[in-house]
Amino acid sequence: MNLFDLSGEVAVVIGGTGVLGGALAEGLAAAGAAVAVVGRNAERGEARAEAIRWAGGRALFVAADAVNRDDLKAAHSAIRAALGQPTILVNAAGGNDPKATVTDTNKFEELSLEAWRGNFDLNLVGGVLLPCQEFGPALCEAGRGSIINIASVSAHIPLSRVVAYSAAKAAVLSLSQFLAREWAPRGVRVNTLTPGFFPAEQNRKLLFHDDGTPTARTKAIWGHTPMGRFGKSEELVGAAVFLASERASSFVTGADLKVDGGFLAQTI
Repeated sequence: MNLFDLSGEVAVVIGGTGVLGGALAEGLAAAGAAVAVVGRNAERGEARAEAIRWAGGRALFVAADAVNRDDLKAAHSAIRAALGQPTILVNAAGGNDPKATVTDTNKFEELSLEAWRGNFDLNLVGGVLLPCQEFGPALCEAGRGSIINIASVSAHIPLSRVVAYSAAKAAVLSLSQFLAREWAPRGVRVNTLTPGFFPAEQNRKLLFHDDGTPTARTKAIWGHTPMGRFGKSEELVGAAVFLASERASSFVTGADLKVDGGFLAQTI
């Protein structure tokens, strides 16, 4: 028996057009799941779905904005028609609005309320709440399924500067545990996956200078990470497949699986 075989499963990866979400989409497909890549960027989404199909998997791209309830409802219908009823939901949409980042010229007491709300809309409302409201009831009705919400190390220890993002990701942890408790009796498992530092377009300017050299923040991150480096997107795949697989993690719900190179274990 292969504990990590996802053949026959249908996975929805919201935010699958991003770097981490895209890697998770390809990883779930490689494990045998049919995958719906959901996101706003059609060019990146179609390319990711095509890469999965080229490798021999089943995939389609569905355009949707995770903070738009009607978009998600339409996406759900399209996915059911093309691939069947989803059994795995990965909520990988998220990011930080720089306007809600504390800097020398943008102090905490001056943060834009609009940017603060934008962080919560993207990371909590579109990142977990609305997708779970749309896809969760069907999983509960079927009596089985796995939901994986992407958290952040900053949800556990609020990082400097990204205060709104940290608060929103902390809320992701709380909401995920609430749903795990509520839906466990109905056969649906809800867990979080906490990445450490994985460079992406949204944080590249914070991590590297224009000439490619590391910023002071990068040096601080590496110094606080026992493995001494950033993570690679493919290093999240094993953890996601584990949480997605009913055979491998049938008694795992309400858990937070950290893939952070030891960042949260480091003290002095």
